[in-house]
Amino acid sequence: MDQKILPASSNLKDFEKFLKSPFEIGVFLEMHIAQLKNINELAKRHGKKMIYHVDMIQGLRNDDYATEFICQDFKPYGLISTKSNVILKAKQKKVKAIQRIFLIDSHALEKSYRLVEKTKPDYIEILPGAMHWMIKEVKERLETPIFAGGLIRTEEEVYRALEAGASAITTSKAELWNL
Repeated sequence: MDQKILPASSNLKDFEKFLKSPFEIGVFLEMHIAQLKNINELAKRHGKKMIYHVDMIQGLRNDDYATEFICQDFKPYGLISTKSNVILKAKQKKVKAIQRIFLIDSHALEKSYRLVEKTKPDYIEILPGAMHWMIKEVKERLETPIFAGGLIRTEEEVYRALEAGASAITTSKAELWNL
């Protein structure tokens, strides 16, 4: 992926900013299932590719059936989830699968390593992405492209995450979209 910043929207106001931006790929974080059709149609009309965070679509379970429904009816560029079944189904449907992992403690990290080794996602999204020293460690251990997201608040943190090996930054902070 050539795009280094992945604008993330959690409301329609931010999504409209993304639609007007030069970015091709964007992330929609939190929405109600009733918004999905409209958001998807607007994105396509503007030539945008969407990544949807399945775990945060209200009114839709993050299971195999929901994943299949989203893949077939909306044909997203990618899906983000913490759930292995979502990742495996997305891969089966030829949709970019992004496994979200949280860097909470050593135990959670080891559990995440095992999960990623099992699901073999196309990308990993590490949260918090501001922990640039951990990006390097995770990249060396898993050899899977990394998106860094969460708590990245400054230009310096963006550059540190990219220098540490992140392929891209997911951020809802619109000020960072212009880097």
